[in-house]
Amino acid sequence: MGGDAPISVQSMTNTPTSDAAATIDQIRQLEEAGADIVRVSCPDEDSTAAFRTIARAAKVPLVADIHFHYRRGIEAAQAGAACLRINPGNIGSSDRVREVVQAAKDHGCSMRIGVNAGSLERELLEKYGEPCPDAMVESALNHARILQDHDFHEFKISVKASDPFLTVAAYQQLAEAIDCPLHLGVTEAGPLRTGTIKSAIGMGSMLWAGIGDTIRVSLAADPVEEIRAGFDILKSLGLRHRGVNIIACPSCARQGFNVIETVAVLEEKLAHISTPMSLSVIGCVVNGPGEALYTDIGFTGGGKGAGMIYLNGKIAHKQANDGMIDHIVGLVEEKAAQLEAARAAPQAAE
Repeated sequence: MGGDAPISVQSMTNTPTSDAAATIDQIRQLEEAGADIVRVSCPDEDSTAAFRTIARAAKVPLVADIHFHYRRGIEAAQAGAACLRINPGNIGSSDRVREVVQAAKDHGCSMRIGVNAGSLERELLEKYGEPCPDAMVESALNHARILQDHDFHEFKISVKASDPFLTVAAYQQLAEAIDCPLHLGVTEAGPLRTGTIKSAIGMGSMLWAGIGDTIRVSLAADPVEEIRAGFDILKSLGLRHRGVNIIACPSCARQGFNVIETVAVLEEKLAHISTPMSLSVIGCVVNGPGEALYTDIGFTGGGKGAGMIYLNGKIAHKQANDGMIDHIVGLVEEKAAQLEAARAAPQAAE
């Protein structure tokens, strides 16, 4: 993470960690959705005991979420955590910090310092009067200094708030103050639709400015939706490409078929495709041919119960509206197989 590495997308399980089977099942769903990293809360000893089984089963790195009890951090490192989400200033004496740092070093763990506007240290709230970028960044740098004083430098930082403008201002200030990977997020962003919009505004502006190395879209929704939203944000910015990018018109009276209904079904039927490609679905010939020129596969409605299929920007054949969805899904799956085979060929040659 950091440097030229791709921006990673992560989420967090919401099952009881002590229920290893349920947690592993949710991690599987997140992996299938494309998660690069999964965070798992470890609030008690039963959770860190189960974490060992969970870590063995996971195919992606796991972050153990630790808050105040330093022993949970040590146990999670021993159990196979790739990273500890822990603020060293919150876990007590220097001896306790030293023990956690040593466990992280011994077991190859990184750490994430996670500062939230809603849980700032009392002395910083007294100093600044309210959560603000200065207070959040000072908190982050104080925690970072503790790790650096213990000769530990494998850490990343987040400075999250539920207000996207406060969040952006804090990250901009933090990016100027320290050179380390940054974990982006608008915390407690809200329900699926509004939370995604709020996150896209906040994280999108930072990513566009070159700030951020990993992201989490924090939604009051199924964690899988966080992964989908994260990739959609990166896809919209041209930073990462996963799955089918559907370009579709909002529809109007010119449409030759029900665009909105068709796109909703296609999105569901193509969710299993991870290969990056583009698909245009346009209701009429006003913009359809032009959009199809620049997509891998296109369908343009032409009226009279049929439309035109485009492949690689060129007219391929006519297709009746009846059966259109299954036909497009077949074309996408075929294209995905071709692209994956072409990608695998050089690797096999090596």
